[in-house]
Amino acid sequence: MGNEMTPEEIFVSPQWVKDRQKSGDLKIVDGSWYMPATKRICGEEFEQVHIPGAVFFDQDKIVDPSSSFPHTVPSPEVFADAVGKLGISVDDEIVIYETGDLFAAPRVWWLFHIMGVQKLHILRGGIAAWQAERFETESGKVAPEPVAFKPVYAGEKVVFIEEMVLIAKHAKAHITDARSAERFTGAVPEPRANVRSGSIPGSVNVPYGSLVEDGAFKALDTMKVIFEAQGVKKDKPVVTTCGSGVTAAVLFLALNLLGYENVRLYDGSWTEWGTVT
Repeated sequence: MGNEMTPEEIFVSPQWVKDRQKSGDLKIVDGSWYMPATKRICGEEFEQVHIPGAVFFDQDKIVDPSSSFPHTVPSPEVFADAVGKLGISVDDEIVIYETGDLFAAPRVWWLFHIMGVQKLHILRGGIAAWQAERFETESGKVAPEPVAFKPVYAGEKVVFIEEMVLIAKHAKAHITDARSAERFTGAVPEPRANVRSGSIPGSVNVPYGSLVEDGAFKALDTMKVIFEAQGVKKDKPVVTTCGSGVTAAVLFLALNLLGYENVRLYDGSWTEWGTVT
């Protein structure tokens, strides 16, 4: 993604989606995901109500099957097989939505981004904005026609634990943590069992929610101030992290829109760091 990408290109309106639907050349993806404690089953919610023509991207299943950690980045081959079965090719134009308020959709955006999709959008305000326009919805299972997805993998945008240890030890990058302040400081226990509280040494806290407004991002100038207040400037690379790699993608997308040149995501995030280090 080049720095010419703008919020207006990323975040699209329900009307924009509806207009594109008519021409039939837009793939619509429900990327909803919630913390396990909510007990929400997004696949079942999708079957109850979704935007017409949409498919469901299961963030708990389109993963590296060998990893013991939640929704870790799958190999390009695993990803290609899964999204090909959803009827999506690397050349498609895709819009991602969710049932929440810009929480999980950026992670799906990021996965498609690192796998080579160029035309990627997020529905501003999610399905709630679609329903507020009184646009129709559908229910039931979907059966997309499988296609071939040929990934162009940008693996350099993913950080794994071995490198993360060195980055933290030698302060090679700004490490930005998207979790809440209470989790970052260790004031509250982590929501996952057997994961200690705390944060990666040298990291700073930019709670993802501080960047979000009305199902999209706050103004670029506002986000710039938020990052720079934590010392996250353009003087060195940035690595984003969170609890398990989902909201780290909110920061990844925000930093790219702000023109940061070298932004990467630590996929294992605190669930891995707080377990194995």
